[in-house]
Amino acid sequence: MSTTLPPEFKDLEQFSDWVLFSEGERYAKRLASSMDDMQEFYDAAFPRLDDALSYLDQHELNSLPAEANNLLYLYCSLVNVSFPVEVWRQARVPDSGAASMDCILELKP
Repeated sequence: MSTTLPPEFKDLEQFSDWVLFSEGERYAKRLASSMDDMQEFYDAAFPRLDDALSYLDQHELNSLPAEANNLLYLYCSLVNVSFPVEVWRQARVPDSGAASMDCILELKP
C-alpha cells in the first residue's frame, strides 16, 4: 500500500508509518512507540482533524481514492494514540497486565 497522503496533508507525510490498515497493526505500533513519538504524531495530526474530516466527507467511504484512504487510516491511528497521550501517559492500558490484541480477528480489505 502506498502511504502517500493528499497534497493538502503533505505536512503529515512524516507520520506515514502510522498509515496502518488493521486495529491490530495500530495497537502493535502504539505499543512499540515511545510516548515522545506518539506525542509528536498527536500534536501534528490532532489540530488538522477538522480539515481531514472535511476532506474525507467529499468522498464516498466505499470508493475513497488511495490517498484519502491513507488519510483515513492515519486518523484511525490518531484515535488509537489519543488515550495514551491525553489520559494514561503510557502506551499500554493501565492495570491490564499483559493484555494484547493477539485475539482480534484481522480483517483484510
